Amino acid sequence: MPKLKTHKGAKRRLHVTGTGKIMHRKRNISHMRKRKAKRAKAQISDKIMADSSYQKRGHLLLPYA
Repeated sequence: MPKLKTHKGAKRRLHVTGTGKIMHRKRNISHMRKRKAKRAKAQISDKIMADSSYQKRGHLLLPYA
């Protein structure tokens, strides 16, 4: 059986927890940062759990994670 390739874009954007769940960054963080309050930027910068449908896709893109 040949080795599976890791999707490099997914590797940079997604994070896999110790239990194997896929996490990703929230949206709206990079556009117009000056206008956003410090608290809003702090809340946006947290990672969130991906949907169940996206969990399956993430594991296909990151086979060894």
